[in-house]
Amino acid sequence: MTDLQTDVAAAADRAEAHSTAPALLLQLQACLGQLAAAADGSTEGGRRPYRVPTGWADKLGELGFLVYLLADQTGVSVDEAVRRVSAGVNAEADRRAAQHTVDTDSWL
Repeated sequence: MTDLQTDVAAAADRAEAHSTAPALLLQLQACLGQLAAAADGSTEGGRRPYRVPTGWADKLGELGFLVYLLADQTGVSVDEAVRRVSAGVNAEADRRAAQHTVDTDSWL
């Protein structure tokens, strides 16, 4: 478990903010909805260029906090899980790049 995940779990313990996994999923969904609403409002429904709205960093932080709480509640190491996903994305990008490599010998 990373220092951040440990810090989040300790803060939740102090605040008595632990919830069940289903409750945390609902909280995550509500937080994501608030982020979407902020983005929609800042672009006037997509009619204006996107600018980071006021409070964006705090809302992203809240979303991340909830992800770490859910991970703690379900016994997942966020760090390890994200690294696995990142490795998979890199492997897929490498595979696609290899497919797009041009064989210059065939031009001769």
